[in-house]
Amino acid sequence: MKPMIRLFSIAILLMVFSSPSYSQRRNASEVEIKTSAQCPMCKESIERTLTFERGVRHALLDMETKKVTVRYNSRRTDPDKLRKAITRLGYDADNKEGDPEAYAELPGCCKKPDDPDHFSH
Repeated sequence: MKPMIRLFSIAILLMVFSSPSYSQRRNASEVEIKTSAQCPMCKESIERTLTFERGVRHALLDMETKKVTVRYNSRRTDPDKLRKAITRLGYDADNKEGDPEAYAELPGCCKKPDDPDHFSH
């Protein structure tokens, strides 16, 4: 009976350590990225876009600090790719400027406060 228990234990260990959830937790990383977000529309847009990026598990933008915290799988993406996703929307991401064409298309409430086209809600 003892060999059967050992075999069963090995099978359980193999299932646990080869499961996607275990490997995802093992490769889990988190990064905070400073953005130029101005309003709830910015928050929604940035969070939604990051959520659809490959490897991202969770994105949450704090409007007081304007920092987005992103949990992601480090085997599938990295902070530079996440910053690039934000800049493609027209927002700044840390030291990277937002795409000028995308920025021009943002609503006035999403533009930077020093922009003449900016307005508050």
